[in-house]
Amino acid sequence: MNVPNVLTAFRLVLIPVYLALFFTGQRYAAFAVWLLAGLTDILDGYIARKRNQVTYVGMLLDPLADKLMMIAVILSLLWSGDLPLVAAIAMFIRDAGMIVGSLVFHFRGKKTVPANMMGKLTTVLYYAAIVSVYFQWEYAVPCLWAVIIFSFITSLQYVFQFVRINRQVEM
Repeated sequence: MNVPNVLTAFRLVLIPVYLALFFTGQRYAAFAVWLLAGLTDILDGYIARKRNQVTYVGMLLDPLADKLMMIAVILSLLWSGDLPLVAAIAMFIRDAGMIVGSLVFHFRGKKTVPANMMGKLTTVLYYAAIVSVYFQWEYAVPCLWAVIIFSFITSLQYVFQFVRINRQVEM
C-alpha cells in the first residue's frame, strides 16, 4: 500500500459518508464530502505519477472508486428528484458496464486499459455537469446530456484500446 492507494481507499470510505449526509438532509456537507473525494482523486493520480507509484491495484481501484462515488451521487440526485430518470439510467448503464467489464476482464487475466486523458476529461465534465444539477442551475440537464453522450464515446474508445492491447498480447 502506497500513498496513492491509501487515498483511493479513503475515497471508497467517503461514499457511505456522502450518502449518510445527503439522506439526512445535510446536502451542503454531502457536497463537501463529494468535493473532497474529487480532490483526493486528483491528488492520488498526481502523487502516483510524480513518485512513480502507479500500481496495478491502483489502476483497478481508482476508476472503481470514481464510478462508485458517481453512482452514489446519481442515486441521491435521482431520489431527490433533481435528476431525470432516463439520464440516471444512461449514466448507470455506462458506469456499471465499465465496472463489470473491467472486473470480468481482470479475472479472465486480460490486460486492462489505464485511465487516459479522455477518461479524466470525462470525469471532470461529469463532475461539472452533476454539480450544475446538484445546485439546480439553469441548463444543467441539457449540459448533463452532452456529457452523457461524450462519456459513451469515451467508453467506446476504451473498448477499442482494450481490444488492441489484448490482441497484441495474444500475438
